[in-house]
Amino acid sequence: MIDIHIISQDHILIDALQRINSISNGPLVLFVVDNLQRMVGTLTDGDIRRALIKGVGVDSPIEAAVHRNFNFLRRGVNDDVIHLHKQRELKMKLVPVLDAEDHIIEIINLEKYRTKLPIDAVLMAGGKGERLRPLTEKTPKPLIKIGDKCIIDYNIDSLISYGLNHISVTVNYLREQIEEHFSVPRDGVEINTVREPKYLGTIGSIKFVETFYNDTILVMNSDLFTNIDYEDFYLHFTQNNADMSVAAVPYVVKVPYGVFNLEGREIKGVTEKPTISYYANAGIYLIKKERLDLIPENEFFNATDFMDLLIEKGYKVIRYPISGYWIDIGQHDELERAREIVKHVYK
Repeated sequence: MIDIHIISQDHILIDALQRINSISNGPLVLFVVDNLQRMVGTLTDGDIRRALIKGVGVDSPIEAAVHRNFNFLRRGVNDDVIHLHKQRELKMKLVPVLDAEDHIIEIINLEKYRTKLPIDAVLMAGGKGERLRPLTEKTPKPLIKIGDKCIIDYNIDSLISYGLNHISVTVNYLREQIEEHFSVPRDGVEINTVREPKYLGTIGSIKFVETFYNDTILVMNSDLFTNIDYEDFYLHFTQNNADMSVAAVPYVVKVPYGVFNLEGREIKGVTEKPTISYYANAGIYLIKKERLDLIPENEFFNATDFMDLLIEKGYKVIRYPISGYWIDIGQHDELERAREIVKHVYK
């Protein structure tokens, strides 16, 4: 609840000190409102300490210590991702969002969340994970442990840290286990599990998500292990006005021989042991919601089919290069790589 951070200007300083002392988890700052619940300033223990040094008594009204040149965002004016990013750069910890009459309608905790992305997410978790047998004979691949957490939970927790609160997981194989896994909210966010009646490929089951709340939809495989920056991914998507953005990972092929440069049968030169770089599909996509109407109902349909369809119809499909780590946990050696990363990164 955010009410613990809001206090009326009618209170006295000792009340404010007691309120600050009662904050057990989060930044020690209060937002001061007037009798009409309009925000008029902020108050920290430092503000109170400076007022006391000046001779203000603890039974004085808190307005004697209020900091009135405060930082805030305005709903519908500058509460977008870019401005939130600037707030983080300013080292702000709690950012109030005000309406046109200066009422506090939201407080964003930038200690807990990196930002607040206007995105719905759908994680595909219906596959059988056959290449990971025998581990997946009785356990769905997304619930296999890496360290002390399931594979899918790294992705869910990362999305929540970027402020997403509309997350769906499509399920099929051993679906009851995944449904039970998400039967209670995770960090205050309800994870919606969606049954696909049959395996519908890497994006076909998205048609069974009943409601989307935002205009941008993130679709990803649930068995990925990555530290992709979702904020940068989203900003790149919107700044390029794309219909679909495909996260991509560099893939390098080293040829151990000399390679001929040919014109027909004629050799024009030799390139010794060339290194060829490609970008491979990382299985993470951002899509404009209205484009999802193009996906056929109840048919097997892969994300690559969707890409081809968009390109064929003249829509804009772009690539977003991932700069961090990314592992598609499809085989035992990839699972072990992920477990090694967890030992060093998630301590």
